[in-house]
Amino acid sequence: MSRFTVHDLAATIDARAATGGEASYTRKLLDKGAEHCARKLGEEAVETVIAAIGNDRDHLVAESADLVFHLLVLLKSRGVKLEDVEAALEKRTSMSGLEEKASRKRD
Repeated sequence: MSRFTVHDLAATIDARAATGGEASYTRKLLDKGAEHCARKLGEEAVETVIAAIGNDRDHLVAESADLVFHLLVLLKSRGVKLEDVEAALEKRTSMSGLEEKASRKRD
């Protein structure tokens, strides 16, 4: 079992964001702006869905890793920390998923 966490990945993204763009894919993504990062996340989401439909576990795992990475890069591009997302998720655990979803419709 890997001890590498999403927090480790977020820290790696932070470190690479602070470096020059020539050696870092992360830095190159960030240099292209949040809109580019968002489009890339969308592409990865579609690829993850296709992998899930294809019922290929290894492909799904690989595409899911790409999806999580690109989500964290997008969050970085917009100045959103992983902790902010975790706090939003924590708030949602105080009610059932159906209740939480219904509450968003009224907002």
